[in-house]
Amino acid sequence: MKKLFTLICVAGLLTLTGCGNNNSGNGEDEGTTTEAVDSLTQAEQATKVMDKIATLPEEPVFDIKTSLGTIKVRLYSDTPKHRDNFAKLALSGFYNGLQFHRIIKNFMIQGGDPLTKSPENKASYGTGGPGYQIEAEIVPGHNHKKGALAAARKGDIANPMKESSGSQFYIVQSEDGCRHLDGEYTIFGETIDGFKVIDDIASVQTDQRGLPTNPVWILSVELDPDLN
Repeated sequence: MKKLFTLICVAGLLTLTGCGNNNSGNGEDEGTTTEAVDSLTQAEQATKVMDKIATLPEEPVFDIKTSLGTIKVRLYSDTPKHRDNFAKLALSGFYNGLQFHRIIKNFMIQGGDPLTKSPENKASYGTGGPGYQIEAEIVPGHNHKKGALAAARKGDIANPMKESSGSQFYIVQSEDGCRHLDGEYTIFGETIDGFKVIDDIASVQTDQRGLPTNPVWILSVELDPDLN
């Protein structure tokens, strides 16, 4: 996984570095020093993440810990760009504290938008990301079965190459409800445990947009300690 991840990590590092503190205090020298330290810290963290991913199995298992329980997902080896990107974001803590912002019963649950960290962004939920997209990896045979883990994306008119969001993902709750999406979105993993949690999340009360009345949080996404 190392060569491919190095490319993804560099792109991700540039994005994460650009999201650092931009405080413009009165002391210019102090501000510059702080930014330099922040950048160094981020670079060190990115290196640690890269080293960790280089040691992962071909199909790593991650625990998506939510406020309603844990969903265990296995990432597919034949969608390596999506696998490595999800692993990078998870191990970097990107998903910690985000919401499932679009929930439709008998369809799917969707999360991974960094804008959902703040209620001030509510009107824009569903539009955020890490600043890049991922080339589609639509593999025949990967279908929208219950628990399938897939990448969200913009529609075909704006996105004819079906490129995936850099961070937003959805998990299938109903195979019948999602069957029409087969071949249109990249499916890069599957649930191996936590199907009841998916059902519980899909059953929460939402508004017309699918936004839960009471937030459903992604507490963290971590490597499963027993299955890797």
